[in-house]
Amino acid sequence: MSVVGFDFGNESCIVAVARQRGIDVVLNDESKRETPAIVCFGEKQRFIGTAGAASSMMNPKNTISQIKRFIGRKFSDPELQRDLSSLPFAVAEGPDGFPLIHARYLGEVRTFTPTQILAMILSDLKGIAEKNLNTAVVDCCIGIPVYFTDLQRRAVLDAATIAGLHPLRLIHETTATALAYGIYKTDLPENDQLNVAFVDIGHASMQVCIAGFKKGQLKILAHSYERSLGGRDFDEVLFQHFAAKFKEEYKIDVLQNARACLRLRAACEKLKKVLSANPEAPLNIECLMDEKDVRGFIKREEFEQISAPILEGVKKPLEKALQEAGLAVEDVHMVEVVGSGSRVPAIMKILIEFFGKEPRRTMNASECVARGCALQCAILSPTFKVRDFQVNESFPFSIALSWKGAAPDSQNGTAENQQSTIVFPKGNPIPSIKALTFYRSGTFTIDVQYADSEVPAKISTYTIGPFQTTNSERAKVKVKARLNLHGVVSIESATLLEEEEVEVPVTKEATNMDTDEVSNDGAPPSSTDGDANMQEAKGTADGSGVENGAPDSGCKPAQMETDSKAEAPKKKVKKTNVPVAELVYGGLPSADVQKAVEKEFEMALQDRVMEETKDRKNAVEAYVYEMRSKVGDKYHEFVIESEREQFMSKLQDVEDWLYEDGEDETKGVYIAKLDELKKQGDPIEHRYKEHSERGSVIEQLVYCVNSYREAAMSNDPKFDHIDLAEKQKVLFECAEAEAWLREKKHHQDSLPKYAPPALLSADIRKKAEAVDRFCRPIMTKPKPAPPKPATPETPATPPPQANDQTQTGDSSHNGASDENAGAGSEAPPASGSEPMETDKSETPSNAA
Repeated sequence: MSVVGFDFGNESCIVAVARQRGIDVVLNDESKRETPAIVCFGEKQRFIGTAGAASSMMNPKNTISQIKRFIGRKFSDPELQRDLSSLPFAVAEGPDGFPLIHARYLGEVRTFTPTQILAMILSDLKGIAEKNLNTAVVDCCIGIPVYFTDLQRRAVLDAATIAGLHPLRLIHETTATALAYGIYKTDLPENDQLNVAFVDIGHASMQVCIAGFKKGQLKILAHSYERSLGGRDFDEVLFQHFAAKFKEEYKIDVLQNARACLRLRAACEKLKKVLSANPEAPLNIECLMDEKDVRGFIKREEFEQISAPILEGVKKPLEKALQEAGLAVEDVHMVEVVGSGSRVPAIMKILIEFFGKEPRRTMNASECVARGCALQCAILSPTFKVRDFQVNESFPFSIALSWKGAAPDSQNGTAENQQSTIVFPKGNPIPSIKALTFYRSGTFTIDVQYADSEVPAKISTYTIGPFQTTNSERAKVKVKARLNLHGVVSIESATLLEEEEVEVPVTKEATNMDTDEVSNDGAPPSSTDGDANMQEAKGTADGSGVENGAPDSGCKPAQMETDSKAEAPKKKVKKTNVPVAELVYGGLPSADVQKAVEKEFEMALQDRVMEETKDRKNAVEAYVYEMRSKVGDKYHEFVIESEREQFMSKLQDVEDWLYEDGEDETKGVYIAKLDELKKQGDPIEHRYKEHSERGSVIEQLVYCVNSYREAAMSNDPKFDHIDLAEKQKVLFECAEAEAWLREKKHHQDSLPKYAPPALLSADIRKKAEAVDRFCRPIMTKPKPAPPKPATPETPATPPPQANDQTQTGDSSHNGASDENAGAGSEAPPASGSEPMETDKSETPSNAA
């Protein structure tokens, strides 16, 4: 089971994996820890990650970046429109109001949704993890910004599905950072809470999280964020500054040239990093536009001055986080700064002024989110045993359910009115389940929406029904709303509760009644604290008696009915599951997700075919250059002049073909071309290889023959037990092998090096194996066991001092058993010759 954490950022992504010794950040194909979040569409294939970044300058209009800003957003979103003004690729509004990205792929303009682009990036990250782990990767945890809406979270889950991943959890990036910070701390207090503020300033956004730590747990006290305040905003300020400067000095407008824009933005990003460590920095770009070289210069004070509007926005999320946590600045014990955009010195000054203490940088600013995601995945996975550490996450939004309620029947008729209540208030724990009870006579709908200022407010609509009741009264329908680990809200199930009269003793029925109610809520009564119980009861003035947050509210009404009818015939609750139909506004239907999975598979297959084709083409080119060099050098003696000229001519023809007609061919053509060359080149290589190896292989055979001959002719006593006839067989086998080698070697020495070899290394190895196979069983035949020594009658129980004497004094009996050693040393003094016989019989055995 894979245990992987993905941090997909606006600019770059990081993959972390869990191992037995801890969390490792995985290197990509270029041995870098960060992989660009870029997809570049070419004429024949896609280039993703590092390959996409390498192609971006040459193909800017088909290079898609900053996709994190597109996920789950309407095309008309003002923030998205502001982002589009600085991006080189084309984006249009789709029929559903969401953005569609246009790119030229396989010779035609195609459209892609942001979810598809994100799936491509996740698929590339999955491949990086699989190469490192050498196993399939499916289960993972993905870090997301805390401000992601329900629709954005669903889009990330859909993208993961398209990429073949199964996220165990979408975890907030700041929570992942807090987990990576706290799980290794061994000095956390048991009672007092350690409050730590995590300030994460990334490429495009700023997030603040205040977490309370105790031994073995962390609790998120508050979240706050600024969606559009990050490192790229400082890049943009520098870009606009120098674009205006170059327009004035060099009379060039870089805004009119997509490639010039990309180059200037890249240079401004490097300039920002230089200014983070130096008081001033130069900017030099060769041939930026219209064949003009440009130069610029800026001091840190000037940079901070033009960045003042951005820096002013840093304090707002800090103040909001403290306010929501209910803490004063003095209550925050530590401040941890992470994120790639946090290295700007001016931001550090603001944090020092605000918190009154020096922010710490004990964590890797770029990798902490990925590490936290991998840790969360390890906690959720049964593969690893992780130190007990509880993560108490809180939800950053308020979620309300609304429905159309029917007022009590009256002479004036029925009037519909919209009612709503907050089910998951801001700061609600994740995950969470709430039970709601409605009284309805037919199908009804429930809207899930944001209770605060999130736009759009409506998330989804659920249709509950149809269902039939046994009586004419409105039926009791219990609905379960779930806020899952990903932070996605849904109506999980609906159950119709109907009472039936049964002839059962009252006491037993009461027990059954309680059980029914408990099983419906999915938890014991004590665990339903905080459930929202909404009942539309007859006779109430407001038409819906709402008990929001009342303890055990899900079970009390039913229990009260039981008590009031204790003397009457008992009623049993019959449960029937009611269909629930989901409509997510802007969500991707499952059929479209499946189509996207198939499209991704097709594009991945095309990429793989093109990569293999390039590999085969490169193999042909490499073979041409290698053989041309070797035939003229170390293969010179192994090929005749006419054959060399013909082969060199063939190599030249193939090289010319590669750069002309063979520039763009199929994989099969390159394989055939290489095979054609190898028909001429392999015999030459074979002759050279045989000549190089022959000497060492002959030495091995000669050593084998001499070793067995010496053993067969040896007078060593260890070979005395082998029959003379057997030794003669070994000598004959050795002589026969020597004669074979002599004859073959004489023949080989008479041949020129360019002739096919008569003595092959493989044949010599086979002959050595045959000699070894024949001689080894004879020369390693085990010695026959010596006859057992005669032992005198001994007492049944040996005297203890005899055993002690034998064990301590007689070292020549180490190989014998304790029983034999005792018997040999117990012989009486009168029969002194018997121990001597024992010694004689044992001496050869020890010598052998």
